[in-house]
Amino acid sequence: MSERIRIVIADDHAPTRAGIRTVLEEDGFEVCGEAASADAAVELALEERPAVCLLDINMPGGGIAAAGAISECLPETAIVMLTVSRDDADLFDALRAGAAGYLLKDIERRQLPADLRGVLAGEAPLPRALVTKLIEEFRERGRRRKVLLAERPGVQLRQREWEILELLAEGLSTAEIASRLFIAEVTVRTHVSSILKKLRVPTREAAVELLRGR
Repeated sequence: MSERIRIVIADDHAPTRAGIRTVLEEDGFEVCGEAASADAAVELALEERPAVCLLDINMPGGGIAAAGAISECLPETAIVMLTVSRDDADLFDALRAGAAGYLLKDIERRQLPADLRGVLAGEAPLPRALVTKLIEEFRERGRRRKVLLAERPGVQLRQREWEILELLAEGLSTAEIASRLFIAEVTVRTHVSSILKKLRVPTREAAVELLRGR
């Protein structure tokens, strides 16, 4: 008999948790705990170290914040969001926080075990409509990066630096970037300083103008 997959379920709606537990346990999963808030989810994950954490986005404290904290402390744990949100911004934030999958609550409940096993096998279940948004976003990022590199040949930014530069282009402040990426504000400032040095520009605004091709 194969080893049972241990999972934590976090959602502030008790009937939802109960329904998910039933479906997963009938399919051989071991639900090692339930939580109704982000803080409780993180605490439970650290205690149980499950293979998977299934997190609601809109629970108290925020599922994306919980995803970031769990991902940082337990990189081996797969994080999957289960949500009603079809907002592409929530999808992007969840992926930045370390989520490996993003499922909508209106999916066929019996499909959930297969989707979670797929995550552990390296798949990334995403709603079709949001996959299109994701592709469009990466194409646009690629276009912006090509523009910047054409302006500054030889520049090599690390992945985190690209992320921060693109968030600066969205108009986010240091505090907002730190919150979005689940890192300290001083870390953001350090990365920004490195970006400006590599791009040979004096200000954040000048770096953003390069990215936009102005």
